[in-house]
Amino acid sequence: MTSEIDASTQAEIDRAWLGRAIELAVANVSDGGGPFGAVVVRGGIEVSTGQNRVTRDLDPTAHAEVEAIRAACSAIGSFSLAGMTMYASCEPCPLCVSASLWARIDRVVYAADREDAARGGFDDRDFYELFARERSTWPTRIEEIRPNDAAAPFEAWLANSARIDY
Repeated sequence: MTSEIDASTQAEIDRAWLGRAIELAVANVSDGGGPFGAVVVRGGIEVSTGQNRVTRDLDPTAHAEVEAIRAACSAIGSFSLAGMTMYASCEPCPLCVSASLWARIDRVVYAADREDAARGGFDDRDFYELFARERSTWPTRIEEIRPNDAAAPFEAWLANSARIDY
């Protein structure tokens, strides 16, 4: 027997978890980090949290959502977070949306939006628009050089009967 949560109750639950993500973001600012926090939840239970660690760890990928995903995967011993929801203090940037997709997270709920982030000095608009443009116009050059064995890693992968598909 499955239990459905009505929309009003779900909205209350979502607001509570968003409050947790916002608390993490505000605390991170007090600790010298960026104003971003995230929480991964499964079945109403907190699996992991993340706070922006870009400047602390000198890691441009250490966004709160990515940190929460890494911690959740470690906590459950899997690279799949299917069945889980991520709550983020701010609309995830393209990096974090991609990480959420790769992690198979069922749902991402956020509080502040990209315009709020831009006002705070975190303007991701160029990144949102980048993929619609020709690569030749990108600030980072992305080039293909194809040696004869370029596909060898994938051939090895496909030949490996012990591989774990994802």
